[in-house]
Amino acid sequence: MDYVTVSSIMDVMKEYLPASTSVAVSDSNKFIYYQPSKLVDLQIRPGDSFKSGGVTGKAITKKQQVSEYIDSEVYGIPYYAMAVPLFNQAQVIGAVTTIFPAKPSPISTKFFTIKAEDRWYPVTYNNIIFLEAESRKTRVQAVSGDGYHKMNLTELEFLLPNDLFIRVHRSYIVNVNFIQEIQPDSHSTFLLIMKNRMKIPVSQTYSSHFRKALNY
Repeated sequence: MDYVTVSSIMDVMKEYLPASTSVAVSDSNKFIYYQPSKLVDLQIRPGDSFKSGGVTGKAITKKQQVSEYIDSEVYGIPYYAMAVPLFNQAQVIGAVTTIFPAKPSPISTKFFTIKAEDRWYPVTYNNIIFLEAESRKTRVQAVSGDGYHKMNLTELEFLLPNDLFIRVHRSYIVNVNFIQEIQPDSHSTFLLIMKNRMKIPVSQTYSSHFRKALNY
């Protein structure tokens, strides 16, 4: 991967990312691209090595997605980051890391508001069954019904508490309390049967993270 190619790709991709997102791209040893946001800047430069305690090196070493809160000891400011390794067949050749301001405490907010038809309804986290990406909005399926939130799935993933919600697919986040069954779907993926009988796939990208999060 070279800087010009990566920069051209990221110029397109940043249109689909929240404005608060900083993005770093690396090869297997060092960063080759970095675009800070106005809210968080880790002062990364192309050519910089990974710092101990960051998520990029962990994702490359573990060969799986890593999402963590990082305290100020690593880059001088606290932040929340998600790194996804890039593969060429079975070999890890780099990673894409998205960086957000420090994730809010799950006790600071316990609900958000969705729109159904021409009305808005507050929905508590405990009553949300799953969230599904639809265009640049998110459909929220709750016990009381469904509606839409203006934020996309990535933005809401940043806000939702990790002890209740897990990303299982690029199009789905589920509330673990509403998972009724986990069925094998192929060699490395799963199918979730939710308590409302909805079937939600766990994609290969998220399967390792899913198994680790649910301790099996």
